[in-house]
Amino acid sequence: MKYALKQFFRLLFYSTLFWSFVFCFFILIRYYGRQQEQVNAIQLSKAISVTEYLWFGVILGVMVAIVYTIIEFLFDKYLSKALHLGFIILLKSIIYLLFLIFSLTFIAYLAEDYINVDFPNQRGWWISNRIFWLVTAYFIICSLLFSFIRLANDKFGKGVILKMIFGRYRKPREVERILMFLDLKSSTTIAEELGHLKYSRFIQDCFYYLNRIVNKYDAEIYQYVGDEAVLTWNLKMGVNKLNCLNLFFEYENKLKKHSKYYMKKYGVVPEFKAGLHAGKIIIAEVGTIKKELAYHGDVINTTSRIQEQCNEYNESLLISEELLLDLNLSQKYKAIPLGNDLLEGKSEEMKLFAIHKVK
Repeated sequence: MKYALKQFFRLLFYSTLFWSFVFCFFILIRYYGRQQEQVNAIQLSKAISVTEYLWFGVILGVMVAIVYTIIEFLFDKYLSKALHLGFIILLKSIIYLLFLIFSLTFIAYLAEDYINVDFPNQRGWWISNRIFWLVTAYFIICSLLFSFIRLANDKFGKGVILKMIFGRYRKPREVERILMFLDLKSSTTIAEELGHLKYSRFIQDCFYYLNRIVNKYDAEIYQYVGDEAVLTWNLKMGVNKLNCLNLFFEYENKLKKHSKYYMKKYGVVPEFKAGLHAGKIIIAEVGTIKKELAYHGDVINTTSRIQEQCNEYNESLLISEELLLDLNLSQKYKAIPLGNDLLEGKSEEMKLFAIHKVK
């Protein structure tokens, strides 16, 4: 609940900034361009400064931000899984249209009281009012822009899209990262029992709960490979408050919490295993069609091999000694040494630890 409220207010904050800016920008264009329009000008009973106009833009921006945040938050949290995308878009469009009619009528009433001018706000005024449809078109364009920014952040991670726009990854860059390879246990057996189509739905349902907690622990999903997910943190964020460990165990708890749902629908409760490692990797843009960020480096292969050793030791979470030294384990967790292991494709042995949650 605490994290949900944090998400809500974060979205509200950025929505308020965004919508206040876009409506103030719109008002500035209208304010400085109104004398160029070949229309009958409304004779105001008093001069209105640009600052006073901008206050109306801020009021409208805040109103839109509040409603936009509530709608987007509720749809993302409760309805995105239950409804089809087309129906969600249609439903949101109707809600936003009704809200624009209400909010612009309200702003017109405020403006009437302030500048003593009769604005069109009678019933059905918006049907033939070209300013209303101009604002609506502007709202749709800005809403698409804001949605694109949010989707880009979800796809690449917070702030990465701006770095890509400015060409930060045009040339390969070396960064230090924590990597987690998260894989479904007994995936081959489950796939054979469920069949391909039902198995795909099963994987969707598994990763749905992973996506609900990724941002909570400042993680990014690098990619999905079949029934495997690759997660990443920058070193500081992953070590902070043991985010890289907490994410795994909360995900494990969520799957157990919904075990009755999985048993009823699929006849099996999913269990995942994971390997954790840290080190320097190379990040670079690849491709011109379907461009994406690619990670290169030995750390990636090593993390994958660590995860594969979960079956060997019958453990759910393994971690390299190199990363463990950076973590200050709280009383919640204990590290169990498993000895030195020569991972496949490696020339030197690596010391591995199993991480257990203290009951």
